[in-house]
Amino acid sequence: MLSKFFPRIKALPLTERIQSRDAFVYLDRYQKIFGWAATDDKKWRVPYTLWGISINSLLIFLLPISMLVSYIQMFKSFTAGEFLSSLQITVNMYGCVLKCLYTIWGYEGFLAARQVLDHLDLRCTSDEERSSVHRCVAQGNMCFVFYHILFSGFVVGNWTTYIFMGRHAWLMYLPGLDAERNYFTSSLCELLLMGGVVTMEQCTDVSPLAHMLMARCHINLLKNRLSRLRSDPNKNEEQHHEELRKCIQDHRLVLDYVNKLRPIFSGTIFVQFLLIGIVLGLSLINIMFFSTFWTALATVCFMFDVCLQTFPFCYVCNLIIEDCRELSEHLFQSNWLAASRKYKSTLIYFLHNLQQPIVLTAGGVFPICMQTNLSMVKLAFSVVTLIRQFNLAEKFQ
Repeated sequence: MLSKFFPRIKALPLTERIQSRDAFVYLDRYQKIFGWAATDDKKWRVPYTLWGISINSLLIFLLPISMLVSYIQMFKSFTAGEFLSSLQITVNMYGCVLKCLYTIWGYEGFLAARQVLDHLDLRCTSDEERSSVHRCVAQGNMCFVFYHILFSGFVVGNWTTYIFMGRHAWLMYLPGLDAERNYFTSSLCELLLMGGVVTMEQCTDVSPLAHMLMARCHINLLKNRLSRLRSDPNKNEEQHHEELRKCIQDHRLVLDYVNKLRPIFSGTIFVQFLLIGIVLGLSLINIMFFSTFWTALATVCFMFDVCLQTFPFCYVCNLIIEDCRELSEHLFQSNWLAASRKYKSTLIYFLHNLQQPIVLTAGGVFPICMQTNLSMVKLAFSVVTLIRQFNLAEKFQ
């Protein structure tokens, strides 16, 4: 059913020409809507640039300021639950601003990385390898659709809950629009603005995951090629050596692909690591002390979405580290015993390089892995413990 609206979430047949860069089709469409990409048509370049400046100024700069102004002007009208619901969004929104800036800054890096993917695709000649690429491309697009459903579900669910309660979901400050006199108009504006900024954040969260899924795809293809080295009896020694050299080139291309993306993802994940404990802590406090059933349900959805911002990407990074270890094992277990001295010398050099895993770091400080992610999540429970010890929840009630 879902594939009727988003056909690229299904692996297309081999009769269609699919490239690795097609894993970012839906992601690219939304980034173009937000003005994060360049337009090829010179006629529309100036209007597109003006649109990008306008929409980003509104959602990245003016909206976070509006949230702070609302705290100053309407602080007395907040209930404790509304304040925490708005605060958890605001804290995450300021993190979103930094992640969006990192993503916009890294646009040239994304273009360079996709050119590397095109070179890697040239090595996928067999039906088996092309089928693997098709499946991974579908997974990359599926990630975007999955995140979009969950992120949009939180925004609509939270907004609907407060609408039925007769209150504003986020109490934004909208210049020239009285929130009480124009209740439905201001609420609708809140929905549109929050939907826009959440979709922006979705793009910054899906991009690392989709790009590293394609990196893992080509690592696994390389793994299979290594296991087949010197397995064809019809090839001579020079042809076997040429296959080994091509595998070395593939490995260099994978490293080049990751290195072009490394500084972008290092910044975005570092920001999210710093925020995840605080945001989840505020959400837990809201659920435990101030929420009704329906507002708690919306907050749980928000917490799940926050976990999605780092957990899947960290999990894929762990898988890539394990894949790198298996690369060296597959090379060592290949049929090299009867090879020539030249072949063995090249193999030893390659084996040494394969034993160095691909590890991404957040801000050059934290290794991006599941252990780091769980350590950051534990901060949320520290925040709740602090609130309980000082009985701060009772003072707000």
